[in-house]
Amino acid sequence: MSESKEARTFVCTNCGGEHQLHQMYEIEEDQLCPSCAEELTVLCERCGERIYRDDNAGSDLFPLCDRCYDAYYTNCTNCNRLLCLSEAYYEDDSDDPYCYDCYSDRQSDDYIHDYSYKPEPVFYGNGNLFLGVELEIDDGGKDNENAETLTDLANRACEHVYIKSDGSLDDGLEIVTYPMSLDYHLHRMPWRQVMQKALDLGYCSHRTGTCGLHVHVNRSYFGDSVEEQDEAIGRVLYFVEHHWAELLRFSRRTEQQFKRWAARYGYKERPDEILDTAKKGYGGRYTCVNIFNRDTIEFRIFRGTLKYNTLAATLQLVQEICNVAVSMSDEELAKQSWSAFVETLDKAKVPELVTYLKERRLYINEPIQTTEEEQ
Repeated sequence: MSESKEARTFVCTNCGGEHQLHQMYEIEEDQLCPSCAEELTVLCERCGERIYRDDNAGSDLFPLCDRCYDAYYTNCTNCNRLLCLSEAYYEDDSDDPYCYDCYSDRQSDDYIHDYSYKPEPVFYGNGNLFLGVELEIDDGGKDNENAETLTDLANRACEHVYIKSDGSLDDGLEIVTYPMSLDYHLHRMPWRQVMQKALDLGYCSHRTGTCGLHVHVNRSYFGDSVEEQDEAIGRVLYFVEHHWAELLRFSRRTEQQFKRWAARYGYKERPDEILDTAKKGYGGRYTCVNIFNRDTIEFRIFRGTLKYNTLAATLQLVQEICNVAVSMSDEELAKQSWSAFVETLDKAKVPELVTYLKERRLYINEPIQTTEEEQ
């Protein structure tokens, strides 16, 4: 910086013009006048730092300093579009980032998408609670033709599902639905046909040691604000811990499978205490209820199945748990026994759940014998 003979004026590093100190812009070790700063510099859109245009690591419309780019952004390998790191898609065995459009084009001929594949959600059905299912099937092959058969069958009326690979499976697929209301799952989504076709193609789910049935629920169902959502989600976690023995039997998982894929948080006296434990990252996403997705919570406690009644009962149970979490206070929930919970069920609205509870000896009345083996 050089000061001229006139008091308190400074010389622009670029043009040599003299200006008052308060008019100057300091960039790195340079001092620029307003016109040179306008011509030669831009502001980082993330942190606001003024940088030279030639040092812009972002785009013309979204300039970035090197520090912000390295921490939060990348570019599509194919079209060079600027991307947030959270928006980048990756193919298996590759570190090359792609935007959604380019990734989709590369995947268009393949019915088995990479594990990171996550299209924009399409919601089916009416109401406030939506359920997204991830059903893992194994032992029938990671086969593109099989995936095409199952996808086409599920998507005859609408685009209900897509299929992904999953490293936890030995030789199988993961069927993923878009979010649907419970009624839509049971009456519009062709689950019976899809599950039967999977069996015909040689797949199993319950009979393997690898498969799970994961159910996502939209966070917005639990309240309008983050505080309201947290309170209700805390009660979901409390319900699971409070009735762990019953849910273990319902899930058909072994204790060892729970520890590996759906670890519990541990019982606490209050829902907010369990939520606090969960928020500290105990177990990561491999927990009984994963709360680390941005828009959903994920029930991971259930073993996979290709039996329709079990799937329907599982979805009905998840909805009932969420309804309890929203409608009851902490004190009311603490006093509710499993029998009292079961007594509140409307048999006409959840017949598959009632039947399944009887099969698993979890209902208040005498159990009945199952008429179909788990697959």
